[in-house]
Amino acid sequence: MISIFFPQYRFTMSRYIILLLSFYAAVCHGHKLRQNGRQFPEGFLFGAATASYQVEGAWNEDGKSENIWDHMTHNDPCIIKDCSNGDIAADSYHKYQRDVEMMRELGLDFYRFSISWSRIMPTSFPDQINQAGVDYYNNLINEMLKYNIEPMVTLYHWDLPQKLQELGGWANPHIVDWYGDYARTMFQLFGDRVKYWITINEPYQVCYQGYGDVLKAPRLNLKGIGEYMCGKNILLAHARAYHIYDEEFRPSQGGIIFISYSAQWYEPDTENDIAAAEEANQFMWAYYIHPVYSETGDFPPIMKEKVAAKSAAQGFARSRLVELSPEEVEYIRGTSDIFGLNHYVSFLVYRNESVYGSYDIPSFSDDLEVGLYQKNEWLIGESDFTKVVPWGFYNLLTKIREDYNNPTIFITENGFASRGGLNDDDRITYYRLYLDAMLDAIAEGSDIRAYTTWSLMDNYEWMYGYTERFGLYEINYNDPERPRTPRKSAFMYKEILRSRTLDFNFVPEITTMTIDDGH
Repeated sequence: MISIFFPQYRFTMSRYIILLLSFYAAVCHGHKLRQNGRQFPEGFLFGAATASYQVEGAWNEDGKSENIWDHMTHNDPCIIKDCSNGDIAADSYHKYQRDVEMMRELGLDFYRFSISWSRIMPTSFPDQINQAGVDYYNNLINEMLKYNIEPMVTLYHWDLPQKLQELGGWANPHIVDWYGDYARTMFQLFGDRVKYWITINEPYQVCYQGYGDVLKAPRLNLKGIGEYMCGKNILLAHARAYHIYDEEFRPSQGGIIFISYSAQWYEPDTENDIAAAEEANQFMWAYYIHPVYSETGDFPPIMKEKVAAKSAAQGFARSRLVELSPEEVEYIRGTSDIFGLNHYVSFLVYRNESVYGSYDIPSFSDDLEVGLYQKNEWLIGESDFTKVVPWGFYNLLTKIREDYNNPTIFITENGFASRGGLNDDDRITYYRLYLDAMLDAIAEGSDIRAYTTWSLMDNYEWMYGYTERFGLYEINYNDPERPRTPRKSAFMYKEILRSRTLDFNFVPEITTMTIDDGH
């Protein structure tokens, strides 16, 4: 029924519905889904990801200063679903060697992790460098490289130093300079060995959820204003890091640098909602992508038009969507060597009288003025955190290819949440269907060269605390030693990486995970 709105995707959507039903039949009745597996392209890279606050722990050890998540969870603990925090988390600060051992067990080509700004720069500025923090990341990087696992380093994954937040954080234009100083220091410290740099993880979540709403730290709830102030500054900060690397470090270090976007797919609910769905895609993710990847640069035209009209009607002297000057447009345009893509879910989009006037004014939601929902049949497993809509992933990849001149894409996050346990067949279902969708996009010409599972191990899942589990490895948080145990999905992923094949007939079993460095 959805395919009538995008005829070119009719076969694909129907195919995934059939594939999902067939997969359940296979699980229940032992039927084979495919006669042959699907090969990944030669040279395709596989990795896994985590982020500093979510796994490191050691929140105040060895000279590290407070970040915005430390501050928020200590001052208002039960703002988190289970009243928890990341003080210890997976304790990767002390257990990095075991983490690298897990990478070797899986046969990863690369591991994506982030650097904690406040662990390296306790004052937030380069006047003081914390050697213990430098040593930690050096040890991790060197241990990985010993086994030919490439480090992919995210400079900023949501844990801003609290001192910078008190100065306005991402709403203060000076953060472009502060972040540039931080990025330059990281290139100096680690760039001789790190060849993959990600500037910012998911600017939409940073700005909309943290500045325009209360869904992430610092929870400012400055609707319709804060997210747009943040958006401009975070794009300029990204561009600053890109230009610093490109001009000062790339000639000697020879790496690549890019931004990692969060982009979900927004599909029209009915034939009358095609324009609403297109506007949702423009607001929700093209807002940050269009300035970097479009030929003209700047924010999406429909977004500029709608926010300006709303702002004028509300009595504002100028658009709440903070404008980019012509010089800033050029400074940002083209500043990403790779298109980093994080994707998890899809939504159906509608616009009718029920959505008009239903949101706070002003707000991002009121500016967009659409309704979103997901179907119950998209839910598998206990958790409602992620739902299974592989055709949405395919449609998203196709639109990126068509709208932005087929950029080289690294999937920098994709994964499925559970409530724990080692027999995670639902996660296996999710991975197989989404990898299958990705291979369809590749077959049709999308230039996708890497895939990263979220996540290597269970981690602190932000506002959900430890109630949602994404890891290939389960963490026992009741044990002070934080033991890591491979789930069934870890054995599936290991086989995909070993064979470079997506084989629906392979039935993983939980046995003893061994290391084969000859993968």
